[in-house]
Amino acid sequence: MWYCIGTMTRTSLTVEQKWRDTLPELNEKQRRYYGAREAKVYGFGGVTAFARATGMSRDTINQGIKELEAGNTLQGDRIRRPGGGRKKLEQHQRGLTDAVETEANPKTDKRVVVRWTSHSIAHIAEAVAKRGFTIGLETVRRILKDKGNALKANKKDIEGGTDHPDRDEQFRHINMMGLKMQLQEQPIMSIDAKKTEKIGNRKKNGREWMPAGQTTNVDVYDFGHKDPNKKGRTMKAIPYGVYDVLKKQGFVNVGIDHTTAEFAVASLMNWWSTIGSTQYADATDILLLCDSGSSNGSNNKLWKYSLQQFADRTKLTVHVCHYPPGTSKWNAIEHEMFSFSNRNWRARPLVAYEVILELIRHTTTKTGLTIQAILDEHEYETGKKITDEQMRRVDIQGDAFHPEWNYTIRPHGEMSELFLVVY
Repeated sequence: MWYCIGTMTRTSLTVEQKWRDTLPELNEKQRRYYGAREAKVYGFGGVTAFARATGMSRDTINQGIKELEAGNTLQGDRIRRPGGGRKKLEQHQRGLTDAVETEANPKTDKRVVVRWTSHSIAHIAEAVAKRGFTIGLETVRRILKDKGNALKANKKDIEGGTDHPDRDEQFRHINMMGLKMQLQEQPIMSIDAKKTEKIGNRKKNGREWMPAGQTTNVDVYDFGHKDPNKKGRTMKAIPYGVYDVLKKQGFVNVGIDHTTAEFAVASLMNWWSTIGSTQYADATDILLLCDSGSSNGSNNKLWKYSLQQFADRTKLTVHVCHYPPGTSKWNAIEHEMFSFSNRNWRARPLVAYEVILELIRHTTTKTGLTIQAILDEHEYETGKKITDEQMRRVDIQGDAFHPEWNYTIRPHGEMSELFLVVY
């Protein structure tokens, strides 16, 4: 058996044992120089013997010997010479990086109007492979990391239940509808109701900068103020938002009663009367992007009946696309408007309606977001039923793809017998 001969004493460790103990601590350059030095100490036949014992390539050992004889040292951060090593996959496959970014996050595709991303590394790799590329999971992970993506901590973002099998197809349908409306310069509105807030000197989560020694004291109990006009009822604010996806402008109708379909459409009507009819004077159609449940749910007859009244009054053809169940957080209004208004009133007790309106109106962003807000003091009846006869008067037509999610309501030739009141 061959023994390693050092500068001091002869040892009983074999090359294989020494190599196995040392290998984990060395990088590529260090392994190359280590092999070169051991081969030179061995003398004639050292390169072959060391290569056979460790599995290293003879060329690698010879390269290390050349570098040592040229006076190179282990100092410096570079392990390989410039341009050395195997080329990355994206250098062999043009367009690979763009394909990964597009599949990982459609925000990188300028044609996409509505944004969402929810794919795993495996799904991205599979989708990219279908485009004709050869790619593995680690390459996807590396490309995403190189482009500034990072792993994030858990976030409350899943509403429960299982994903609908046509979820992604519905998002593509929404994108195509958005692109069509954008090319025609028609309004694209993302709508939704925000969480109901109690009016009172109640604690609000978050912190704000204040002078030393100064604090904002709030009530110990979060009961809220009582409505002086209605005995026993707590005052509350129900912000219903209408967000212009293209113009990055928002409108909030702050209700005081109940979140109903009539309230939702009244909020839309108030936006049209306040802003929309001026900014879109030549509009003939409007696209509404909304959740599948609550006041603007896909199965809500009152919602569709009220939209017919909106269409009759505005003479707009109303196109509606609902987000698939369990994906309401991807609604543009959530992350492009409500998230900023929430931040603007953190740590600020909502002691009056005027405070809420002012905080919403002063919500701005560096990208140009502006929000208008009004107070809606009208009451909306809950549990209101729409008869089959009334539904037959709704001029509604479902799309070929999931007509329960995607449908169009056209205005009647004459005004319907019921009209929304502009508040």
